[in-house]
Amino acid sequence: MTAVLYFFLAWAAWLLGIPFINIILRNLGLVKRSKIGFSAELIVIFWGLICLAVAGGLYLASGRTSQLDSYQKEISLFREELNNEFADPALSPLTDEDIIHFTGLDFFPVSPGYRVEARFVMNPDPEVFEMETTTSRRPLYVKYGEAYFNIGGRDLILEVYRSATDGKDPAPQHLFLPFKDLTNGLETYGGGRFLDLEAPAGETIIIDFNKAYNPYCAYNHKYSCPVPPAVNHLNIEIPAGEKKFQEPGREAH
Repeated sequence: MTAVLYFFLAWAAWLLGIPFINIILRNLGLVKRSKIGFSAELIVIFWGLICLAVAGGLYLASGRTSQLDSYQKEISLFREELNNEFADPALSPLTDEDIIHFTGLDFFPVSPGYRVEARFVMNPDPEVFEMETTTSRRPLYVKYGEAYFNIGGRDLILEVYRSATDGKDPAPQHLFLPFKDLTNGLETYGGGRFLDLEAPAGETIIIDFNKAYNPYCAYNHKYSCPVPPAVNHLNIEIPAGEKKFQEPGREAH
């Protein structure tokens, strides 16, 4: 509902409540036309302020609820698209055996607290480097910048990269953020997880750990996957995003 509608409801509640409030207070002997006790005019004003405060609180709460619902839908759509990709034999990284029994990936519950707006500092002197992978392959990347943010009272820093083979564009559309945290090997894949980021237009960048996903080698050893650099190892748990993949028919360890 709009702010105007909430204001109208507050006004209606104020008008409808005045007769009842006067009756109750007069029966209790609290309203007197003297210097002692309460005046009817003050009671009416006070009741109006209460109506406005309640309406304002409901309006703000409805806005937050609407934003949360919209965010929940965004993450649900992201996960649905990921599951559809994995269920498609032409796109899935799963083995032929696993895709037959695939029913969906496992995720942490959506937690808006793990969507952060980080301060972004662009790397003034980017140099091409070889990123380590799970095989002998060494893809070329450039450190695009650093993201500074806070989770649970902890100040954290992560490096953000772009592929050096995407051309010379100094402002690429998409960036790559591989990271590890203390859930790796327990609730999440031991080799870390990845995030795809939108390139920032200014000095902030959105990092949404609810969209963290596993590298392909978490499902199939035929793939070669980047290994998160040591600088991107977080000394905290990030219980958000995709969990460890359990092969169909096998118990979780």
